[in-house]
Amino acid sequence: MKALCLYFQVHQPLRLRRYRFFDIGNDHYYYDDYVNESTMRRIADECYLPANKIISDLLKKHKGKFKITFSITGVALDQFEMYTPEVIDSFKELAQTGCVEFLAETYSHSLTALTNKDDFFKQVKDHSDRIEKLFGQRPKVFRNTELIYSDEIGEMVAEMGYKAMITEGAKHILAWKSPNYLYCNAINPKLKILLRNYKLSDDIALRFSSKTWSEWPFTTSKFVQQLNEVDKKEDLVNIFMDYQVFGEFHKKESGIFEFLKHLPSEVIQNSDYRFVTPTEVSLEYQPVSQIHVPNPISWADEERDLARWQGNKLQNEALNKLYSLRESVLKVNDERLEKDWEYLQESDHFYHMCTKTYFEDIPTNPNPYGSPYEAFINFMNVLSDFQLRLKALQGTSSENMDDLKKQIAAKDKLIKKYKNELDDIKKAI
Repeated sequence: MKALCLYFQVHQPLRLRRYRFFDIGNDHYYYDDYVNESTMRRIADECYLPANKIISDLLKKHKGKFKITFSITGVALDQFEMYTPEVIDSFKELAQTGCVEFLAETYSHSLTALTNKDDFFKQVKDHSDRIEKLFGQRPKVFRNTELIYSDEIGEMVAEMGYKAMITEGAKHILAWKSPNYLYCNAINPKLKILLRNYKLSDDIALRFSSKTWSEWPFTTSKFVQQLNEVDKKEDLVNIFMDYQVFGEFHKKESGIFEFLKHLPSEVIQNSDYRFVTPTEVSLEYQPVSQIHVPNPISWADEERDLARWQGNKLQNEALNKLYSLRESVLKVNDERLEKDWEYLQESDHFYHMCTKTYFEDIPTNPNPYGSPYEAFINFMNVLSDFQLRLKALQGTSSENMDDLKKQIAAKDKLIKKYKNELDDIKKAI
């Protein structure tokens, strides 16, 4: 039989509050507790809890024939613990069935795989430790932030001991090849690579509620028909998507939960597929070839590149400034400071600085700041205060404080420059 691997990302950013210039040096708390708590409560009620209940019932009903995989970020787990601990309990219940696999990733859903190997290793270890403590299983397969992958990143993942990794089945990487096979890393062939079938995944994740789509209303029978049309020579189909597809991106009224309820039975009864986890795929199948990815890819946009996070001067300025502080943060050895630095690495902060995001309609991840410029301002204000705290813990002299004030003034000039550039872009569009 052919294999069907069903995987869901579970991530919620820790959202920053509106942090003004005059807060710098006066208020060292950066997070919007009200928005974070209300968002977590709403999504828990609309998505996580009802979806987990349905999946729990399905796992019990099908007794080993239905299997599912999750990747839950550390920052999401931290917020579940603070605001909705019952969500963690529901995932624990799923883990106890023995039919659910949990993947490893960076703790704060960061871009550290692109910046610093040591920090990358630390965040992945911290995340795996947390998953093992909560759910009783040590992750064996890795999933990087936003499915970001390259040959070098894969080599690092193999060095950490993971046997497999999942990423996007990008057209420009595959060329004539199909995503419906198992591949391996070009540098270290021991690392097996599972590729997302983005067409079948996005039929559910993006198009399910669209009444203008030719396949609407989309049913499990239509989905299974698509599976059955896959070339019989191909080994497996990987359906990877955000868990918020259920109840958040597609509301309950769309029929998305009914789709989930009937999916396992339809696949088991009317197809040649069996449900598997990524670890089972890595153990039971052999790679058909290496996959060469010299430049990083992601699962974002048609280009499948990193433009959502590293595509303009705003983003690169913020990223470079943040990661330039790494050695100083480690030297002061302050637990609260290190935690803030980790949260500031969330990829979401830089996503909201993307001009592409601003000028395109992205309903699944709207910009809470109104514009990339405002997102940049807010983040850099927070980072300026963070730097003041760091200097204070280092025993900063008055001379160094003067230097820091000059840096803040230079930042203001830079912000004005970038605002003008953004205004020019808006006029051009």
